[in-house]
Amino acid sequence: MSAPTLEELFTLRIEVGDPVDLGPAPDGHRRMVPITGGTLDGPGGLTGRVLPGGADHQVLTPGFALLDAQYVVETAAGERLSVHNRGVRSGDPADMAALARGEEVDPARVYFRCTPRLSSAAPAWAWVTGRVFVADAHRHPRRVDVRVFTVL
Repeated sequence: MSAPTLEELFTLRIEVGDPVDLGPAPDGHRRMVPITGGTLDGPGGLTGRVLPGGADHQVLTPGFALLDAQYVVETAAGERLSVHNRGVRSGDPADMAALARGEEVDPARVYFRCTPRLSSAAPAWAWVTGRVFVADAHRHPRRVDVRVFTVL
């Protein structure tokens, strides 16, 4: 067997609103971050947008965050894809606290990887339901950049 390879599918620039703080729980501090919009860009001129109305449910601890986001993207051709994206963001506790406060942190100092699950009723995108995807991501104060790859 050979190791899987990756092929870039698209990059999302996801705009986020102010976190809704749900408070401390036994497994970490919980909050929900609303997804307010964004853009999609990919190889071959693929473009689109992130629809408002999604959310990222988070569990924060001093050194890492568990993320569980659900949202919809729409291509310029009007094809919609459902995204359920689970991820892990980890780093130095001071950097993680700065991110939680909405501050900019050098992406090189933070490990941020995720596993998007995609599905679509659009015939051109039906294939995504039967594939595995991975992504690297960077958190900025008002957006998250997510570069999605198909695992071949």
